Amino acid sequence: MALLGFSCLGSLALASGAYADPVDETLTIDGEEMITVAPAPTEPPGHAFEQVESGWLYREAETRATQMDSFENPGMLNVERGEEIWNTVDGDAGKSCATCHEDASETMAGVGAHYPKWNAKAGKPFNLELQIDACRTENMQAEPYKFDAQDQKDLVTFIRHQSLGEPVDIDLAEGEMMSWWEKGKERYYLRTGQLDLSCASCHESANGKYIRADHLSQGQTNGFPTYRFNTGGMVSLHNRFRGCVRDTRAEMPKAFSDELMALEVYTAWRGEGLSVETPAVRQ
Repeated sequence: MALLGFSCLGSLALASGAYADPVDETLTIDGEEMITVAPAPTEPPGHAFEQVESGWLYREAETRATQMDSFENPGMLNVERGEEIWNTVDGDAGKSCATCHEDASETMAGVGAHYPKWNAKAGKPFNLELQIDACRTENMQAEPYKFDAQDQKDLVTFIRHQSLGEPVDIDLAEGEMMSWWEKGKERYYLRTGQLDLSCASCHESANGKYIRADHLSQGQTNGFPTYRFNTGGMVSLHNRFRGCVRDTRAEMPKAFSDELMALEVYTAWRGEGLSVETPAVRQ
C-alpha cells in the first residue's frame, strides 16, 4: 500500500500526478523466477484489472536489485531470526513451533501462499499472525504476541518465506469466506478521512502515477511482510493498512479487526497468481 501523506489537496494530486509504466523486467531470486505479472482472477467476477502486477515492477532500479540478491536483502536477517524463534521453546507446555511442525522448509512449504484461511473454530478468517497466536495459546501455553512485536514479524516473515515463488491462491469456498470477501471489497472502495480517499483511489484510479517520489502500484500484498527503506525494517500488512487509513486522516482500525481481516481477504484475492516474494523490498 502506498504511503499517502498528502496535504488537503491530495485528491487533486492523485488526478494530476505524472504517469510511468511499470518496468518490463524479470524478478529472479535464488535462481527461481518469480511470477510478477499474471492474469487477474475471474472468480468472483469484477476484478478492476486484466492482469495483476507485483509492486516490485514499480520500484526504482536499486530497490529491485536489492530484492533480487538474498545476500543484500536486509529482510533476510528477519528470516534468519524467525528461524531461531521457530526452534525456540516457549510457554508452559515446553514446546517450540518445531516440536509439532518439525522442519519448516518441508511442513510450511507453500502454506503462506494460501492465507488468510477460514478458521471454523473462530468463525472468521485467520491470517498467519492469528494462526501463530492460536498455536501459542492452545498448544504451547504461551502468551499471544502483541501486534507488531518484532518476534511476531520475524516469525511470520520466516514462515511466509517458505512459500517463496508459490502463487498466491486463497480458498473463497471455505466457510463464510465469500461474505468476508464482499465486506473487504466494500472496505477497499470506501472513502474515508478528511482527504476522502479509498484504497482504490491510489491503487486503482491512480495506478501508475507518481505522488511525489512514490510510484503507485496496484497495492498487491504478495510481498508482505515487506522490508521498507523508509522505516528501516520489516512492515506487516496490517501496519501498512492502518498507516494508509491514518494518512487519509481517518481513525485507524485496530489490527486484526474484522474490518481489516476482510480487507486482507479481498486484497489477497486481488493478487492471486503472483508469487509470494516475502521478504519483498520496497522504498
